[in-house]
Amino acid sequence: MAMSKRLTISRGGQVSVPAAVRKRWGTNTVLAEDRGDHLVLRPTPSDPIEAARGAFAEYFKGGPTVDEMRAEYREEEIEAEEGKWRRYYHGDPPWERE
Repeated sequence: MAMSKRLTISRGGQVSVPAAVRKRWGTNTVLAEDRGDHLVLRPTPSDPIEAARGAFAEYFKGGPTVDEMRAEYREEEIEAEEGKWRRYYHGDPPWERE
């Protein structure tokens, strides 16, 4: 469904995208691409992070969640810090002493 419509640019540099177009694409944001001799407006997701998460969902099926990955990373960091302490101070870190 091709559509051409002449749009007016306001003094503030704004262009109003027709409601029918916004509704058809289901977004409130667009990307303006300056192609040198013409301008292209492309619909973009209102929430690009959520859109990327949905686009890559099939690759992460059965894998760890972000929270699980974060917890694993924190555990690795704690182990690394404890190892540094043991190497430099020749003993257990103070938080492990009883």
